[in-house]
Amino acid sequence: SGRVGGGLDPCATMQAVVALEPGQEREVAFVYGIGRDTEHARSLVERFRGTGAAHKALEAVWEHWNRVLGAVHVETPEPSVDVLANGWLIYQVLSSRLWGRSGFYQSGGAYGFRDQLQDAMALVHAEPRVLREQLLRCAGRQFPEGDVQHWWHPPAGRGVRTRITDDLLWLPYALSHYLRLTGDTGVLDEQVPFLEGRPLQPEEESYYDLPVRSEASATLYEHCRRAIERALRLGEHGLPLMGSGDWNDGMNLVGIGGRGESVWLAFFLYDVLRRFKEIAKLKGDLELVERYENEAGRLRLNIEHHGWDGAWYRRAFFDDGSPLGSASNPECQIDALPQSWAVLSRAGEPYRVRMALEALEARLVRRDLGLIQLFDPPFATSELEPGYIKGYPPGVRENGGQYTHAAAWTVMAFAEVGEAARAWELFSLINPVLKGSSPKAVARYQVEPYVMAADVYANPDFPGRGGWTWYTGSAAWVYRLLIESLLGLRRQADRLSLQPRIPEGWKSFKIHYRYRQTFHHITVHNRGAKEVTRVVCDGVEQPSMTVRLSDDRADHRVEVFLG
Repeated sequence: SGRVGGGLDPCATMQAVVALEPGQEREVAFVYGIGRDTEHARSLVERFRGTGAAHKALEAVWEHWNRVLGAVHVETPEPSVDVLANGWLIYQVLSSRLWGRSGFYQSGGAYGFRDQLQDAMALVHAEPRVLREQLLRCAGRQFPEGDVQHWWHPPAGRGVRTRITDDLLWLPYALSHYLRLTGDTGVLDEQVPFLEGRPLQPEEESYYDLPVRSEASATLYEHCRRAIERALRLGEHGLPLMGSGDWNDGMNLVGIGGRGESVWLAFFLYDVLRRFKEIAKLKGDLELVERYENEAGRLRLNIEHHGWDGAWYRRAFFDDGSPLGSASNPECQIDALPQSWAVLSRAGEPYRVRMALEALEARLVRRDLGLIQLFDPPFATSELEPGYIKGYPPGVRENGGQYTHAAAWTVMAFAEVGEAARAWELFSLINPVLKGSSPKAVARYQVEPYVMAADVYANPDFPGRGGWTWYTGSAAWVYRLLIESLLGLRRQADRLSLQPRIPEGWKSFKIHYRYRQTFHHITVHNRGAKEVTRVVCDGVEQPSMTVRLSDDRADHRVEVFLG
């Protein structure tokens, strides 16, 4: 049409006419780009003119991805695991979640405070600087009061200030992960400015605005401390306040009155306190260490006293004090989150954890549909008013469908308690590659079988259909599920260990791990035991059962024996 401008959808096409004689070949390079001005654009055209420049650029792309995706390379008896772990999951995290921050089903472009922190945690082996940068970026979206922007659009930073209560805790949680794997304690003293913006009014759930950069700044350590202090506002049951959402944004009315409490958030806060206490020790902040030990102990007691429903852990308490995620509810009787995090946080009583996982498997694992529900029954006709989640059809997305992010945590929980066979079976339910194993499976799933889908429908009208793909935090967590929980890779600074949870039928598997510029080629031999009994590195026994990572650019051979 020749028309360009705001609100329009301009496009351009390039065409080359090529005449070929029989047996003749020609290469044509189409160059698209953008320059600062006409002169810069012309210089780019000259630089990239011809097929030689195109080949060189393509080779650079190959080299980049081979390096990033090759930091951890696995060889297992299960081809679908190799497909996901050796390429597609990390590619999905980087391309869609961190760079584009967009997908076909969600064209946003914003940073989510909790979102990209969790994504970057999966990259700590391949690109640790990405997590470091994200920690500092997110610290810069915190207000002096300790709360944070839920999401914001770069470069200006316009976004929303909300009452969502879990966002801020992902900062110390992700920091703990980064420190454990890299040993980079220098990041704790990085100075980062705060944001300045007006507080939420009592009647406001959120507001959208452009805050300004404060003249006040603090270390990353202090930013994390303020986040935890903000989260330690407890309700009448001694559990953290739910606010306008606690991970499940759709439950925005459960605690909107300022009194509702979250049992899941209590587990998460306990874990954060436990982790940050160790960071405080590094800083010599012994007063904070003692305080957080006491807070964690009280929180754990309150969870067991008020959060236990008799056969599983409750999800939350409404503003009026009535429970959610209870057998007494007509809908949302059991929610997967508190059951899995009772394990992952290490806060749950062991005998109750077993009961909770049994209830989760019996009530939420749908082998007939190949999925793991977030909760059941879905919200539909009852008088419960949890929030906008009720606007989704029953069994779709967070409203009782599979929310794959949470499903990954469920599988991780089973692996953590040593249920290896069950964990692998449950992983097979959420493994997208297997969704393309037959024409019937493809017809049911209907989305790409090589990346993670954010959700899978349990709705009887669309059973087993995949929801939106690409832009989902589940990719990062499924990667960690495979590499850390199931294959058992553990790193602490320059020490590597393995605690595999593998199927009995596997005789062995391999992990090729790159530490900076040096590869460590690890073979795990399964001799029938659940625990590692012997580690040999370059022919030398390792009594510590760990491998010291070295960057001498020489290949190292590691043998790990189960039994």
